[in-house]
Amino acid sequence: MKGALADTSVWIDLFNDVSTKEAMQLQKYIETDYPVYLCAVILQEILQGFSNDKDYKLVKDLFLSYPFLETKPLQFAVGAAELYRNLKKAGKTIRKSNDCLIAYHAIFYNIPVLHRDRDFNIMSKHSNLKVISVD
Repeated sequence: MKGALADTSVWIDLFNDVSTKEAMQLQKYIETDYPVYLCAVILQEILQGFSNDKDYKLVKDLFLSYPFLETKPLQFAVGAAELYRNLKKAGKTIRKSNDCLIAYHAIFYNIPVLHRDRDFNIMSKHSNLKVISVD
């Protein structure tokens, strides 16, 4: 599948005008109409961070226009749990279980993750997760 799954960490930087390499890459993707996908977990994490109702509605409406990676909740919950367990068995502990759920979306749909969170790099070394390296 062509495109990228942009993690919450990158969206937050973009919204806050933090000029990370990843946020600049996401901006480039948006400006060039490169497919940027979302999943429900990322939508939730982003929206729950807005305290201002106007900003919340604006971002919610914007994000609902993006393509979503649809899931079967039980299948994805089990897949994310298995990913977490396999990493734990390999001596790698992921700090946030939501990151495993996001990673499982990317693995299932064979789409790379654009992120700024070291746990995705760990997962990519011990699973089929692909990550985007921005230089």
